[in-house]
Order: sequence, then C-alpha cells, then structure tokens
Amino acid sequence: MIFNKLLLILLFISFFNLFSQEETKENLQEVIITSTRIEIPFSKTSKKITIINAEDIKKSTATNLTDLLQGVEGIDIIKRGTNGMQSDIKIRGGNFQQTLILIDGFKTEDPQTGHHTMNMMIPLENIERIEIIKGSAARVFGQNAFTGAINIVTKKTNKNQLSLNSSYGSFNYQKGEIIASKQFDKINILAYFSQQKSDGYRENTDFINNNYFIKSSFKTKKEPINLIASFADRKFGAQYFYTPPSYNFKEYEETETSLVGLSTKYKFSKLTLKPKIYWKRNQDMFLLKRDEPSFFRNHNISNKVGAELNSSYISKIGATGFGVDFAKVSLASSNLGDQNRTMLNAFIEHRYVTKSKKLDFTPGIAFSYYSDFGFQTFPGLDVGFKMNDNTRLFWNIGSSYRAPTYTEMYYNSPSTQGNVDLKPEKAVSQEIGVKYNSNKLSFNTSVFYRVSTDLIDYVKTNSGSVYFKAENLRTIRTKGIELGSNYKFKMRSFHQKIKIGYTFLEDDYAEIDVFQSRYILENTIKHH
Repeated sequence: MIFNKLLLILLFISFFNLFSQEETKENLQEVIITSTRIEIPFSKTSKKITIINAEDIKKSTATNLTDLLQGVEGIDIIKRGTNGMQSDIKIRGGNFQQTLILIDGFKTEDPQTGHHTMNMMIPLENIERIEIIKGSAARVFGQNAFTGAINIVTKKTNKNQLSLNSSYGSFNYQKGEIIASKQFDKINILAYFSQQKSDGYRENTDFINNNYFIKSSFKTKKEPINLIASFADRKFGAQYFYTPPSYNFKEYEETETSLVGLSTKYKFSKLTLKPKIYWKRNQDMFLLKRDEPSFFRNHNISNKVGAELNSSYISKIGATGFGVDFAKVSLASSNLGDQNRTMLNAFIEHRYVTKSKKLDFTPGIAFSYYSDFGFQTFPGLDVGFKMNDNTRLFWNIGSSYRAPTYTEMYYNSPSTQGNVDLKPEKAVSQEIGVKYNSNKLSFNTSVFYRVSTDLIDYVKTNSGSVYFKAENLRTIRTKGIELGSNYKFKMRSFHQKIKIGYTFLEDDYAEIDVFQSRYILENTIKHH
C-alpha cells in the first residue's frame, strides 16, 4: 500500500513539474516561518507546514480557533460543550497530549493534563497567522511536540482603533467584545476583552467565558521589546465530558489560565539572538457531581516559569541554529499532590544548501533533561530538493518523546486511576512528499510513517475491570497519506479561494492486547 502511495506522489510530481514550466513565475509575498529554529521563507522549508493567514481567517465561517483548525487536513478535534468551551487537538492520529500549542512562540502546554491545552484560545480577531508543523517537532520544541506543533502568531499594533461588538442567540446566548489599540511615540498597545455566556442547549451545558488579551511593543534604539499577556476565565457545565452517560454524573468545571511573556531580538552582522522569558499559570476546579460537590472535588494550580535563548548564525557553509531553554514546573493539587519538575533543553541544527541551490540538508539534535525522567535526545534530519521555482521535494525523519502528565501518574477517582510507574512515550517518524506553490495554485502531498512505543492510555484489561487505569501500550505503527490544495481565482471582481484537503490513516495495533481503551484505540479517524 505504501508503494502505491509513493507511486501516486511521483505522478503528482511529474504533473506539477510540467505545469509549472508553462506558468510565468510571479513575485510572491513570502511568509517567514517563525516556528522553526532557523527562520526561513515558507517556500524553502523541507517539512510539511500549513499556513492559515489573516485573509483565510477573515473569509472563513469559523467563530473560534477550534472551528478554524477543524478544517485543516490531518487535524482532528474532539469538542466538548459549545463555542469551543473545551477541545482536544490531535494531529495525524496522535492523541491530545501529543500536540504542542504555542502563542507567539511561547509554549502553553500544561503539566497536569493535555485537556487544558486549548483553555487559552486567542480570539480570531487578534491572529495574524497560524503555522502548523505536522510530524515530529521534538527536535525544535522538545517534548509534547510528539506529532506536531501549532504556533499562533498574533497581530501587531499598527493603527489606532476602538471597536465594540455584540451578538445574541438561542438559549440566552450573549457575546460582547471590545478591541482597542493605540500608537504612542515609543509604545504600541493592543487590548481585547470579550465575554460569552449561555444557559446551554440542554441540562448542565451552561457556560460563561471571559477572555482578556494585551499585546504591547516598547521601541528601543534597535529592536523592540514585546509583551504579551493573556487571561482566560471559564465556568461551564461539563456534561459527559469525562464520564459516559450511563454514570449520569452532572460534571462541572472552572478554569483560569494566564500567560505573560517578554521577548526581543538582537541582530548583529551574522548573528541573531532572541531571548524570551515567560510565566504560565492554570487553575482548575472540577466537580464530578455538580449537585453534590462533596462527592468528588478536584482542585489544581499549576505554574510554569521559563526562559529561552534562540540563536542563529549565518556563515559560508550555511545557517546554524542553536540555543537553550529552561523551565520550572510546579503543581499543587487536592488529588494529584504537590509536584515539581525541572526541564532543560539544548538544541543545535545546521542548514546546508549545495552550490546548485537545489539540494539542502538540515541535520539537528536536541538534548533534554527532566528532573524526574533524566536525559533524552531527539535527533533528526530534513532534506529538500528544489525541482524548479515552484516545485519542491522533501523528506524528513525525527524522534519524539513525551513524559507522562501528573494526571496520568497520580489521578484517583471512582472511574479512573493513574499509574506512578509509567514510562515516557517515544516515537520515530518520517515523511516524504512534494510541494507546489504559485500565485494561484498551491498543492502538497506526502506519505508519513510513525512507529510509537510505550504510548500512554487509560485502559481496561478485561471485561471485569472496574475502572480505567493508565498504562503504557506496546508498539503502534501509524501510516498515512495527506493531500492539500488551494486555488485562487477571481469571479465578478471578487477574489475567491477553493481549499481541498484529505488525510488517510491506518494504525497497526497487532501488539496491543487490552479489552477497552479510552483514547488511542477508540478515537482514530481513518478518513479526514
């Protein structure tokens, strides 16, 4: 089957190679990819990267980030509640713990559980573009970028404005938002506030959601100092979020999520330094029975303080990216106990382009230390071949790693048990494909293959098991093919765009022997 798909790719290569030779090349406004250690134009990347720009967002029918990402090939989203109240993002058959979300390059993963990954959803009005890296990104970002990473790049303040909007709907739905921005001599500020609330479309689906967002830029003699601050406050009925309907629990949850980050850039003749410092906090209160709070109550407060230094150096033999990041994580929990983790990552990679400027190689390696799991390494290699100005072949291989969350290790409830003996997840992923880009048409297709070991899931080992328990599963092999295309055209003076995407997934569970799985074995979508 893989051979047939490779043959299909070669046919597409031949077709688009001939097509591009007949087309006049126009100057395209290049997007510089910031979610890589070495910043390079989108057309020169040797990985599968999807870009959603501000124009795409404006023309979409999506009202929140979850709905917007749902339309991207290879991304599957499990929604709970309405209006994106809680969502789990999966890339290419992975689970919700294996996708890393970044906001302006700041990591937002939560040590308690991946269910909190999307707690802080940046409003669509504040997004400049979204960069989606599919496949292993651990070499670039460390753990949690197991199957991919999504970097949300927010808009810059470039004008003075004040905007007020409101809307109403069924089930007493109400939304109000304020957007204000101001430019001063040395400071630019953008501020956003919104509130959404509803009584819910059925019992225990009510919610209230407050979002606060500030982005500011402080001008200096050289590069500006950038500040980002975001706070999300949610209260919602979590009907059937974590337990099946047969339990008839009226679950309820409250979350508060904060992110504050500072970043800047120092540019020299050949060297660029990009330091960052940040703090992320998440507070979560969960009731298994809303009408009986004393039955089971879980309260958690997690904090993460981190600092990063990303660097790149341009020499005669190419571009070298290197740097370090350090983070200290803590958790205070009524159910999971008090936990601490120290993380240190160092990385280096080098991009070499041959004299013909057609072939490029980017080998790299990341070294990671976790105070509770020791040292790990993530080697990888990206290879690209430029067939012509429009068409590019690529192949990459890389390893991934994910340490267990504190919920997976220590959680204890009437229906679910953690496991302190869990081992980290590991995987090796590779991909081969072709990309074609012109002013009107863009097309990409690729075949990918991932071998994962010790994947973590909550399972029942037999029909008599009373509760789900977190366990390491044995080897799972995932293979698939992905197609994506965009075509721009004009109709009656209006600019139009047609987007088509498709992903096929096939998992081999031959080595897995469990009676029931909560996530991995139950929620894989074969066609998307």
